[in-house]
Amino acid sequence: MIRGLIGMVHLGPLPGAARSVPLDEVIDRAVSDAVDLVDAGFDALMIENFGDAPFFADDVPKVTIAAMTRAIAAIAAEIEVPFGVNVLRNDGLGGLAVAAATGAQFIRINVLSGSMSTDQGPIIGRAAEVSRLKAAMVPEVEILADVMVKHAVPPPGLTIEQAAADLWERAGADGIVVSGAGTGQPLDRRDLDTVHLTVPGAPLYAGSGVTENTVADILTVCTGVIVGTATKIDGVTTNRVDPVRARAIVEAAK
Repeated sequence: MIRGLIGMVHLGPLPGAARSVPLDEVIDRAVSDAVDLVDAGFDALMIENFGDAPFFADDVPKVTIAAMTRAIAAIAAEIEVPFGVNVLRNDGLGGLAVAAATGAQFIRINVLSGSMSTDQGPIIGRAAEVSRLKAAMVPEVEILADVMVKHAVPPPGLTIEQAAADLWERAGADGIVVSGAGTGQPLDRRDLDTVHLTVPGAPLYAGSGVTENTVADILTVCTGVIVGTATKIDGVTTNRVDPVRARAIVEAAK
């Protein structure tokens, strides 16, 4: 089980993306960010194709999977902490493939079960396919699944309690991620408490908006926190990791 501080490595635009840059440049920056996070004291890393926006809803192009695999393999060669992958927007099958090729210990899936209305249109969870591929290919890889994922709206009538219970009891999630409304936006602590009470046995992760000022409190209820924007220069998600900010978060967590 992944515990503690999970630092985000946001890959730049990969080959095929609307604003793609040379892959070697993406890899060099990603490796630098990863090393800075590990040196600061982060316990694990999550790597995602953040620069590829606008995203495919699911089933990303093969070139994206190939590029992510190359980038993550380069990062893995330079670090000695667990790492995971999130293939945006919601390619859980692709995430498992990248994990199998790179040795990633976990993946994040934004919509594992049910459906959400997103800026990519409706996204439908593919839990049955994901769970079967995981069992056949990488049974040891953990799935961190979002409940009421950011940048999305749930179907009318769906409660966070029901969504969390479905993820934990029926969809095959190994941990549940709670986030705010968007990237870098703080989550509602009441949502954390609600999910914790609904599925007390589920490892719980904060998925956005964690800062130096909130990390210690959130870790009192969460197994881990995923921190991205707060580690970046000037707190801007697309900037490089700021080692000073990253170390401050590690110290605050202690």
